[in-house]
Amino acid sequence: MAMHWQVLRFGKRVLIGLGGGVVVMAGLAMMVLPGPGVLTIALGLAILSLEFELPRSWLARLKARGVELRHRFAEARARRDHR
Repeated sequence: MAMHWQVLRFGKRVLIGLGGGVVVMAGLAMMVLPGPGVLTIALGLAILSLEFELPRSWLARLKARGVELRHRFAEARARRDHR
């Protein structure tokens, strides 16, 4: 019975890896084609992070960069509106 669970666990990891990888590849293609490339890459990393640690850290870095950019744009808008 334990072997059955190991096979299911491995199958889940494979499906998540393939699905997340396809979504990341689509996002990379959307960087040069029309579409929400960065958002799709983030979605693919979120899928991959369900089973793998490295995409989890990449996703955290991407989120931190997004927050940083949001603050920079807000500061620039406040300076522009304050003039």
